[in-house]
Amino acid sequence: MASFDKATESYKKALTAAASLAASAMLVRSVVKEFRSVVNEFLPHEVQSFLLSNLNIFRNRAPAEHTIIIGESEKFARNQIYEAANLYLATRINPSMKRLRVSRVDETKSMIISLEPGDEMIDVFEGIEFKWRFLCQESEGSHNKNLRQPITENELRSFEVSFHEKHKDEALNSYLPFILARAKAIKNEVKTLQLYMNEGKSWIPINLHHPSTFDTLAMEEELKRTVMEDLARFVKRKDYYKRIGKAWKRGYLLYGPPGTGKSSLVAAMANYLRFNIYDLELTAVGWNSALLKKLLIRMSNRSILVIEDIDCATELQHREETESSNSSSGDDKVTLSGLLNFVDGLWSTCGEERIIVFTTNYKERLDPALLRPGRMDMHIHMGYCGPHAFRVLASNHHAIDDHPLFPEIEGLLRKVEVTPAEVSEELMRSDDADVALQGLVEFLQEKKKKASGAKGKEESVEHVASMDQDIRVQVPGA
Repeated sequence: MASFDKATESYKKALTAAASLAASAMLVRSVVKEFRSVVNEFLPHEVQSFLLSNLNIFRNRAPAEHTIIIGESEKFARNQIYEAANLYLATRINPSMKRLRVSRVDETKSMIISLEPGDEMIDVFEGIEFKWRFLCQESEGSHNKNLRQPITENELRSFEVSFHEKHKDEALNSYLPFILARAKAIKNEVKTLQLYMNEGKSWIPINLHHPSTFDTLAMEEELKRTVMEDLARFVKRKDYYKRIGKAWKRGYLLYGPPGTGKSSLVAAMANYLRFNIYDLELTAVGWNSALLKKLLIRMSNRSILVIEDIDCATELQHREETESSNSSSGDDKVTLSGLLNFVDGLWSTCGEERIIVFTTNYKERLDPALLRPGRMDMHIHMGYCGPHAFRVLASNHHAIDDHPLFPEIEGLLRKVEVTPAEVSEELMRSDDADVALQGLVEFLQEKKKKASGAKGKEESVEHVASMDQDIRVQVPGA
Protein backbone atom coordinates (compact mmCIF):
# COMPACT_ATOMS: atom_id res chain seq x y z
CA MET A 1 0.00 0.00 0.00
CA ALA A 2 2.84 2.33 0.86
CA SER A 3 4.37 1.53 -2.51
CA PHE A 4 1.11 2.42 -4.26
CA ASP A 5 0.84 5.71 -2.32
CA LYS A 6 4.43 6.48 -3.25
CA ALA A 7 3.71 5.78 -6.92
CA THR A 8 0.57 7.93 -6.78
CA GLU A 9 2.47 10.79 -5.21
CA SER A 10 5.20 10.48 -7.83
CA TYR A 11 2.55 10.38 -10.57
CA LYS A 12 1.03 13.64 -9.28
CA LYS A 13 4.47 15.23 -9.18
CA ALA A 14 5.14 14.11 -12.72
CA LEU A 15 1.87 15.61 -13.96
CA THR A 16 2.69 18.87 -12.17
CA ALA A 17 6.12 18.89 -13.74
CA ALA A 18 4.61 18.18 -17.18
CA ALA A 19 2.19 21.11 -16.83
CA SER A 20 5.06 23.39 -15.86
CA LEU A 21 7.11 22.19 -18.79
CA ALA A 22 4.24 22.86 -21.15
CA ALA A 23 4.02 26.44 -19.91
CA SER A 24 7.71 27.20 -20.35
CA ALA A 25 9.84 25.94 -23.23
CA MET A 26 12.98 26.91 -21.39
CA LEU A 27 12.15 24.61 -18.50
CA VAL A 28 11.56 21.81 -20.99
CA ARG A 29 15.19 21.88 -22.03
CA SER A 30 16.59 22.02 -18.49
CA VAL A 31 14.51 19.33 -16.78
CA VAL A 32 13.57 16.98 -19.60
CA LYS A 33 16.35 14.60 -18.72
CA GLU A 34 15.29 14.35 -15.08
CA PHE A 35 11.64 13.99 -16.08
CA ARG A 36 12.47 11.08 -18.36
CA SER A 37 14.02 9.17 -15.46
CA VAL A 38 10.94 9.77 -13.28
CA VAL A 39 8.39 8.66 -15.84
CA ASN A 40 10.45 5.63 -16.80
CA GLU A 41 10.39 4.45 -13.17
CA PHE A 42 6.78 5.07 -12.17
CA LEU A 43 4.52 5.44 -15.24
CA PRO A 44 3.16 2.82 -17.64
CA HIS A 45 4.69 2.74 -21.09
CA GLU A 46 1.52 4.08 -22.76
CA VAL A 47 1.42 7.11 -20.45
CA GLN A 48 5.13 7.70 -21.00
CA SER A 49 4.68 7.77 -24.78
CA PHE A 50 1.77 10.18 -24.56
CA LEU A 51 3.54 12.67 -22.27
CA LEU A 52 6.87 12.57 -24.05
CA SER A 53 5.29 13.06 -27.49
CA ASN A 54 3.52 16.17 -26.24
CA LEU A 55 6.73 17.42 -24.63
CA ASN A 56 8.49 17.09 -27.99
CA ILE A 57 5.77 19.16 -29.62
CA PHE A 58 6.27 21.97 -27.11
CA ARG A 59 10.04 21.71 -27.39
CA ASN A 60 9.90 21.97 -31.19
CA ARG A 61 7.78 25.07 -30.89
CA ALA A 62 10.26 26.75 -28.55
CA PRO A 63 12.20 29.67 -30.02
CA ALA A 64 15.55 28.58 -31.50
CA GLU A 65 16.56 31.83 -33.17
CA HIS A 66 20.04 33.21 -33.39
CA THR A 67 20.56 36.92 -34.07
CA ILE A 68 23.52 38.79 -35.51
CA ILE A 69 23.72 42.55 -34.91
CA ILE A 70 25.43 44.62 -37.62
CA GLY A 71 26.11 48.18 -36.49
CA GLU A 72 26.78 51.05 -38.87
CA SER A 73 30.19 51.63 -37.31
CA GLU A 74 32.53 50.04 -34.82
CA LYS A 75 33.93 52.78 -32.60
CA PHE A 76 35.14 55.29 -35.21
CA ALA A 77 35.58 52.90 -38.15
CA ARG A 78 32.99 52.26 -40.84
CA ASN A 79 31.43 48.77 -40.78
CA GLN A 80 31.82 47.34 -44.26
CA ILE A 81 29.27 44.58 -43.54
CA TYR A 82 26.63 47.21 -42.68
CA GLU A 83 27.27 49.07 -45.92
CA ALA A 84 27.18 45.83 -47.90
CA ALA A 85 23.92 44.75 -46.24
CA ASN A 86 22.34 48.13 -46.91
CA LEU A 87 23.24 47.91 -50.59
CA TYR A 88 22.27 44.25 -50.94
CA LEU A 89 18.90 44.53 -49.20
CA ALA A 90 17.90 47.39 -51.52
CA THR A 91 17.91 44.82 -54.34
CA ARG A 92 15.95 42.24 -52.34
CA ILE A 93 13.12 44.34 -50.94
CA ASN A 94 9.69 43.25 -52.08
CA PRO A 95 7.75 46.30 -53.36
CA SER A 96 4.58 44.74 -51.96
CA MET A 97 5.74 45.54 -48.43
CA LYS A 98 3.42 47.95 -46.67
CA ARG A 99 6.14 50.43 -45.63
CA LEU A 100 9.12 51.45 -47.76
CA ARG A 101 11.51 54.36 -47.90
CA VAL A 102 11.77 55.66 -51.48
CA SER A 103 14.16 58.37 -52.69
CA ARG A 104 15.91 59.68 -55.76
CA VAL A 105 18.72 62.23 -55.70
CA ASP A 106 19.64 62.14 -59.37
CA GLU A 107 17.14 62.43 -62.21
CA THR A 108 19.32 60.17 -64.34
CA LYS A 109 19.06 57.32 -61.82
CA SER A 110 16.21 55.04 -60.80
CA MET A 111 14.44 55.27 -57.44
CA ILE A 112 16.21 53.94 -54.36
CA ILE A 113 14.09 51.67 -52.17
CA SER A 114 15.11 50.94 -48.57
CA LEU A 115 13.68 49.89 -45.22
CA GLU A 116 12.11 52.30 -42.78
CA PRO A 117 13.54 52.18 -39.23
CA GLY A 118 11.80 49.41 -37.30
CA ASP A 119 10.63 47.50 -40.39
CA GLU A 120 11.45 43.89 -41.25
CA MET A 121 11.91 41.78 -44.36
CA ILE A 122 12.65 38.15 -45.19
CA ASP A 123 15.49 37.01 -47.44
CA VAL A 124 15.97 33.40 -48.52
CA PHE A 125 19.46 32.09 -49.25
CA GLU A 126 20.04 28.47 -50.32
CA GLY A 127 16.70 27.49 -48.81
CA ILE A 128 17.43 29.16 -45.45
CA GLU A 129 15.19 31.96 -44.22
CA PHE A 130 16.86 35.07 -42.82
CA LYS A 131 14.77 37.78 -41.15
CA TRP A 132 16.22 41.31 -41.36
CA ARG A 133 15.25 44.26 -39.23
CA PHE A 134 16.50 47.85 -39.56
CA LEU A 135 16.93 49.66 -36.24
CA CYS A 136 17.59 53.30 -35.54
CA GLN A 137 18.14 54.45 -31.97
CA GLU A 138 19.00 57.81 -30.48
CA SER A 139 22.56 58.15 -29.29
CA GLU A 140 23.37 58.91 -25.66
CA GLY A 141 22.18 62.30 -24.54
CA SER A 142 19.07 62.28 -26.71
CA HIS A 143 15.62 61.45 -25.33
CA ASN A 144 13.74 61.00 -28.59
CA LYS A 145 13.09 57.29 -29.06
CA ASN A 146 10.61 57.55 -31.91
CA LEU A 147 11.87 55.16 -34.61
CA ARG A 148 9.86 56.96 -37.25
CA GLN A 149 11.77 60.24 -36.96
CA PRO A 150 14.11 61.22 -39.83
CA ILE A 151 17.58 59.72 -39.60
CA THR A 152 20.22 62.12 -38.30
CA GLU A 153 23.90 61.87 -37.50
CA ASN A 154 22.95 61.65 -33.78
CA GLU A 155 21.27 58.27 -34.29
CA LEU A 156 22.80 54.81 -34.06
CA ARG A 157 21.78 52.65 -37.01
CA SER A 158 22.08 48.90 -37.25
CA PHE A 159 20.70 45.78 -38.89
CA GLU A 160 19.60 42.67 -37.03
CA VAL A 161 19.46 39.40 -38.95
CA SER A 162 17.77 36.43 -37.26
CA PHE A 163 17.71 32.79 -38.29
CA HIS A 164 17.38 29.29 -36.83
CA GLU A 165 20.33 28.49 -34.63
CA LYS A 166 21.18 25.38 -36.62
CA HIS A 167 22.10 27.62 -39.57
CA LYS A 168 24.68 29.68 -37.66
CA ASP A 169 27.62 28.26 -39.62
CA GLU A 170 25.90 28.91 -42.96
CA ALA A 171 25.09 32.47 -41.88
CA LEU A 172 28.65 33.33 -40.88
CA ASN A 173 30.59 31.34 -43.46
CA SER A 174 28.33 31.53 -46.53
CA TYR A 175 25.55 34.09 -46.27
CA LEU A 176 27.46 37.15 -45.02
CA PRO A 177 30.43 36.54 -47.38
CA PHE A 178 27.89 36.23 -50.21
CA ILE A 179 26.38 39.61 -49.25
CA LEU A 180 29.83 41.24 -49.22
CA ALA A 181 30.66 39.85 -52.67
CA ARG A 182 27.27 40.72 -54.11
CA ALA A 183 27.39 44.27 -52.72
CA LYS A 184 30.82 44.81 -54.26
CA ALA A 185 29.52 43.66 -57.65
CA ILE A 186 26.45 45.92 -57.37
CA LYS A 187 28.63 48.88 -56.41
CA ASN A 188 30.87 48.36 -59.41
CA GLU A 189 27.87 48.06 -61.73
CA VAL A 190 25.95 51.13 -60.64
CA LYS A 191 28.45 53.13 -58.62
CA THR A 192 27.71 56.82 -58.40
CA LEU A 193 30.77 58.70 -57.24
CA GLN A 194 30.38 60.65 -54.03
CA LEU A 195 31.80 64.00 -53.00
CA TYR A 196 32.11 64.26 -49.22
CA MET A 197 32.48 67.41 -47.16
CA ASN A 198 33.37 67.43 -43.47
CA GLU A 199 30.91 68.69 -40.90
CA GLY A 200 32.00 68.19 -37.32
CA LYS A 201 33.28 64.62 -37.00
CA SER A 202 31.17 63.35 -39.90
CA TRP A 203 31.40 63.30 -43.68
CA ILE A 204 28.34 64.56 -45.55
CA PRO A 205 28.02 63.02 -49.06
CA ILE A 206 26.49 64.31 -52.26
CA ASN A 207 26.62 62.70 -55.68
CA LEU A 208 29.57 63.76 -57.81
CA HIS A 209 28.61 64.61 -61.38
CA HIS A 210 31.71 66.51 -62.48
CA PRO A 211 32.15 65.67 -66.19
CA SER A 212 35.90 66.23 -66.32
CA THR A 213 37.93 63.35 -67.77
CA PHE A 214 41.46 63.06 -69.06
CA ASP A 215 40.03 63.24 -72.57
CA THR A 216 38.42 66.64 -71.90
CA LEU A 217 41.15 67.99 -69.62
CA ALA A 218 43.02 71.02 -71.02
CA MET A 219 46.49 69.80 -70.17
CA GLU A 220 49.64 69.25 -72.17
CA GLU A 221 49.67 65.76 -73.65
CA GLU A 222 52.93 64.48 -72.18
CA LEU A 223 52.08 65.59 -68.64
CA LYS A 224 48.59 64.12 -68.94
CA ARG A 225 50.00 60.77 -70.06
CA THR A 226 52.51 60.79 -67.18
CA VAL A 227 49.77 61.36 -64.59
CA MET A 228 47.53 58.63 -66.03
CA GLU A 229 50.38 56.10 -66.08
CA ASP A 230 51.27 56.97 -62.48
CA LEU A 231 47.69 56.45 -61.31
CA ALA A 232 47.33 53.16 -63.18
CA ARG A 233 50.58 51.88 -61.68
CA PHE A 234 49.52 52.90 -58.16
CA VAL A 235 46.26 50.92 -58.09
CA LYS A 236 48.03 47.74 -59.24
CA ARG A 237 50.72 47.78 -56.55
CA LYS A 238 48.96 46.54 -53.40
CA ASP A 239 51.37 43.65 -52.92
CA TYR A 240 54.33 45.91 -53.73
CA TYR A 241 53.43 48.42 -51.00
CA LYS A 242 52.91 45.60 -48.53
CA ARG A 243 56.26 44.03 -49.43
CA ILE A 244 58.22 47.27 -48.91
CA GLY A 245 56.35 48.09 -45.69
CA LYS A 246 54.62 51.30 -46.79
CA ALA A 247 51.01 52.44 -46.52
CA TRP A 248 49.16 51.98 -49.81
CA LYS A 249 48.70 55.68 -50.56
CA ARG A 250 50.13 58.31 -52.88
CA GLY A 251 50.40 62.06 -52.61
CA TYR A 252 50.07 64.67 -55.37
CA LEU A 253 50.78 68.38 -55.19
CA LEU A 254 48.97 70.47 -57.81
CA TYR A 255 50.38 73.97 -58.05
CA GLY A 256 50.03 76.87 -60.44
CA PRO A 257 48.06 80.07 -61.05
CA PRO A 258 44.29 80.19 -60.47
CA GLY A 259 42.23 78.94 -63.43
CA THR A 260 44.76 76.39 -64.65
CA GLY A 261 42.53 73.37 -64.00
CA LYS A 262 43.58 71.98 -60.62
CA SER A 263 40.03 71.10 -59.53
CA SER A 264 39.27 69.66 -62.97
CA LEU A 265 42.31 67.40 -62.69
CA VAL A 266 41.09 66.08 -59.32
CA ALA A 267 37.68 65.30 -60.86
CA ALA A 268 39.35 63.61 -63.84
CA MET A 269 41.41 61.46 -61.45
CA ALA A 270 38.24 60.43 -59.59
CA ASN A 271 36.39 59.56 -62.80
CA TYR A 272 39.40 57.66 -64.14
CA LEU A 273 39.88 55.52 -61.01
CA ARG A 274 36.20 55.48 -59.90
CA PHE A 275 37.26 56.83 -56.49
CA ASN A 276 35.12 58.97 -54.20
CA ILE A 277 36.41 62.42 -53.24
CA TYR A 278 36.71 63.68 -49.65
CA ASP A 279 37.08 67.47 -49.68
CA LEU A 280 38.64 68.38 -46.33
CA GLU A 281 38.06 71.92 -45.12
CA LEU A 282 40.86 72.42 -42.60
CA THR A 283 39.35 75.59 -41.17
CA ALA A 284 36.41 73.50 -39.93
CA VAL A 285 38.73 71.40 -37.75
CA GLY A 286 41.36 74.03 -36.99
CA TRP A 287 40.47 74.04 -33.31
CA ASN A 288 40.64 70.30 -32.71
CA SER A 289 43.31 68.00 -34.10
CA ALA A 290 41.43 64.96 -32.72
CA LEU A 291 38.71 65.60 -35.31
CA LEU A 292 41.31 65.29 -38.03
CA LYS A 293 42.10 61.74 -36.95
CA LYS A 294 38.44 60.78 -36.64
CA LEU A 295 37.71 62.08 -40.12
CA LEU A 296 40.63 60.14 -41.56
CA ILE A 297 39.59 56.76 -40.19
CA ARG A 298 36.01 57.35 -41.34
CA MET A 299 37.09 57.65 -44.95
CA SER A 300 36.46 54.68 -47.21
CA ASN A 301 39.21 52.92 -49.10
CA ARG A 302 39.64 53.69 -52.81
CA SER A 303 39.18 57.40 -52.25
CA ILE A 304 40.85 60.76 -52.90
CA LEU A 305 41.42 63.18 -50.03
CA VAL A 306 41.67 66.77 -51.26
CA ILE A 307 42.99 69.73 -49.26
CA GLU A 308 42.67 72.80 -51.46
CA ASP A 309 44.73 75.97 -51.09
CA ILE A 310 46.89 74.34 -48.44
CA ASP A 311 49.01 77.49 -48.14
CA CYS A 312 46.08 79.53 -46.81
CA ALA A 313 43.60 76.90 -45.59
CA THR A 314 44.68 77.40 -42.00
CA GLU A 315 47.42 79.18 -40.12
CA LEU A 316 49.57 76.14 -39.42
CA GLN A 317 52.33 76.64 -36.93
CA HIS A 318 55.78 75.51 -37.97
CA ARG A 319 57.21 72.54 -36.16
CA GLU A 320 59.80 74.62 -34.33
CA GLU A 321 57.11 76.98 -33.07
CA THR A 322 54.92 74.07 -32.04
CA GLU A 323 57.67 72.41 -30.06
CA SER A 324 58.68 75.63 -28.29
CA SER A 325 55.13 76.55 -27.24
CA ASN A 326 53.20 74.77 -24.50
CA SER A 327 49.71 75.72 -25.69
CA SER A 328 49.05 77.82 -22.63
CA SER A 329 45.60 78.67 -23.95
CA GLY A 330 44.59 74.99 -23.75
CA ASP A 331 43.40 74.84 -27.34
CA ASP A 332 44.17 71.65 -29.26
CA LYS A 333 44.95 73.31 -32.58
CA VAL A 334 45.89 71.62 -35.80
CA THR A 335 49.59 72.25 -36.31
CA LEU A 336 51.94 71.45 -39.16
CA SER A 337 53.24 68.50 -37.17
CA GLY A 338 49.68 67.25 -36.72
CA LEU A 339 48.98 67.58 -40.41
CA LEU A 340 52.18 65.73 -41.32
CA ASN A 341 51.22 62.89 -38.98
CA PHE A 342 47.80 62.85 -40.61
CA VAL A 343 49.34 62.56 -44.07
CA ASP A 344 52.35 60.35 -43.44
CA GLY A 345 52.36 59.11 -39.83
CA LEU A 346 50.76 56.14 -38.12
CA TRP A 347 47.27 57.51 -38.73
CA SER A 348 47.83 57.37 -42.47
CA THR A 349 47.78 53.55 -42.25
CA CYS A 350 44.12 53.48 -41.16
CA GLY A 351 43.03 52.79 -44.74
CA GLU A 352 44.44 51.72 -48.06
CA GLU A 353 44.38 52.57 -51.76
CA ARG A 354 44.04 56.26 -50.99
CA ILE A 355 45.27 59.31 -52.82
CA ILE A 356 46.02 62.59 -51.06
CA VAL A 357 45.97 65.79 -53.13
CA PHE A 358 47.16 69.21 -52.00
CA THR A 359 46.51 72.23 -54.20
CA THR A 360 48.13 75.64 -53.99
CA ASN A 361 48.62 78.74 -56.07
CA TYR A 362 51.93 79.45 -54.36
CA LYS A 363 54.20 76.46 -53.95
CA GLU A 364 57.01 78.61 -52.56
CA ARG A 365 54.91 79.39 -49.48
CA LEU A 366 54.73 75.78 -48.36
CA ASP A 367 56.92 74.30 -45.67
CA PRO A 368 59.50 71.97 -47.28
CA ALA A 369 58.39 69.22 -44.89
CA LEU A 370 55.09 68.99 -46.77
CA LEU A 371 56.78 68.56 -50.13
CA ARG A 372 59.18 65.70 -49.60
CA PRO A 373 58.60 62.29 -51.30
CA GLY A 374 56.35 60.02 -49.25
CA ARG A 375 54.05 62.92 -48.52
CA MET A 376 53.73 64.61 -51.88
CA ASP A 377 55.21 62.00 -54.22
CA MET A 378 54.41 63.80 -57.47
CA HIS A 379 54.48 67.56 -58.03
CA ILE A 380 52.31 68.61 -60.98
CA HIS A 381 52.67 72.13 -62.33
CA MET A 382 49.37 73.36 -63.75
CA GLY A 383 50.63 76.01 -66.15
CA TYR A 384 49.16 78.43 -68.64
CA CYS A 385 47.33 77.26 -71.73
CA GLY A 386 49.55 75.81 -74.46
CA PRO A 387 48.81 74.70 -78.04
CA HIS A 388 47.76 71.15 -77.13
CA ALA A 389 45.52 72.31 -74.29
CA PHE A 390 43.92 74.85 -76.64
CA ARG A 391 43.12 72.16 -79.20
CA VAL A 392 41.45 70.07 -76.49
CA LEU A 393 39.31 73.06 -75.49
CA ALA A 394 38.39 73.78 -79.12
CA SER A 395 37.31 70.17 -79.53
CA ASN A 396 35.31 70.28 -76.29
CA HIS A 397 33.49 73.52 -77.12
CA HIS A 398 33.02 73.32 -80.88
CA ALA A 399 33.87 69.72 -81.88
CA ILE A 400 36.60 70.84 -84.29
CA ASP A 401 40.13 69.47 -84.65
CA ASP A 402 41.48 72.13 -87.01
CA HIS A 403 40.73 75.63 -88.28
CA PRO A 404 42.54 78.31 -90.35
CA LEU A 405 42.87 80.44 -87.18
CA PHE A 406 44.61 77.69 -85.19
CA PRO A 407 48.20 78.63 -86.24
CA GLU A 408 47.70 82.28 -85.27
CA ILE A 409 46.12 81.35 -81.95
CA GLU A 410 48.87 78.87 -81.12
CA GLY A 411 51.52 81.46 -81.98
CA LEU A 412 49.90 83.98 -79.64
CA LEU A 413 49.61 81.37 -76.85
CA ARG A 414 53.39 80.92 -76.98
CA LYS A 415 53.84 84.65 -76.27
CA VAL A 416 50.96 85.37 -73.89
CA GLU A 417 50.26 83.97 -70.42
CA VAL A 418 46.59 82.98 -70.42
CA THR A 419 44.88 80.30 -68.36
CA PRO A 420 42.74 77.49 -69.76
CA ALA A 421 39.80 79.04 -67.90
CA GLU A 422 40.21 82.31 -69.82
CA VAL A 423 40.45 80.49 -73.17
CA SER A 424 37.39 78.43 -72.31
CA GLU A 425 35.42 81.56 -71.45
CA GLU A 426 36.21 83.11 -74.83
CA LEU A 427 35.23 79.93 -76.69
CA MET A 428 31.88 79.87 -74.90
CA ARG A 429 30.91 83.36 -76.09
CA SER A 430 29.44 82.04 -79.34
CA ASP A 431 28.11 78.76 -80.70
CA ASP A 432 29.64 79.69 -84.06
CA ALA A 433 33.22 78.37 -84.15
CA ASP A 434 34.41 81.11 -86.53
CA VAL A 435 33.05 83.88 -84.33
CA ALA A 436 34.37 82.30 -81.12
CA LEU A 437 37.87 81.74 -82.51
CA GLN A 438 38.05 85.24 -83.94
CA GLY A 439 37.04 86.60 -80.54
CA LEU A 440 39.82 84.53 -78.96
CA VAL A 441 42.37 85.97 -81.40
CA GLU A 442 41.33 89.51 -80.48
CA PHE A 443 41.44 88.66 -76.78
CA LEU A 444 44.97 87.24 -77.07
CA GLN A 445 46.14 90.21 -79.13
CA GLU A 446 44.84 92.58 -76.47
CA LYS A 447 46.59 90.54 -73.76
CA LYS A 448 49.81 90.70 -75.76
CA LYS A 449 49.49 94.45 -76.20
CA LYS A 450 48.93 95.01 -72.49
CA ALA A 451 51.84 92.72 -71.61
CA SER A 452 54.13 94.62 -74.01
CA GLY A 453 53.00 97.95 -72.55
CA ALA A 454 53.63 96.79 -69.01
CA LYS A 455 57.03 95.47 -70.00
CA GLY A 456 57.86 98.79 -71.67
CA LYS A 457 56.93 100.71 -68.52
CA GLU A 458 59.11 98.42 -66.41
CA GLU A 459 62.05 98.95 -68.75
CA SER A 460 61.49 102.72 -68.68
CA VAL A 461 61.43 102.78 -64.87
CA GLU A 462 64.60 100.70 -64.76
CA HIS A 463 66.27 103.05 -67.26
CA VAL A 464 65.35 106.17 -65.25
CA ALA A 465 66.59 104.53 -62.06
CA SER A 466 69.85 103.68 -63.77
CA MET A 467 70.29 107.27 -65.03
CA ASP A 468 69.55 108.61 -61.56
CA GLN A 469 72.18 106.32 -60.10
CA ASP A 470 74.73 107.48 -62.71
CA ILE A 471 74.00 111.15 -61.90
CA ARG A 472 74.47 110.52 -58.18
CA VAL A 473 77.82 108.92 -58.89
CA GLN A 474 79.03 111.86 -61.06
CA VAL A 475 77.94 114.75 -58.83
CA PRO A 476 80.34 115.25 -55.87
CA GLY A 477 78.64 115.33 -52.50
CA ALA A 478 75.43 113.94 -53.85
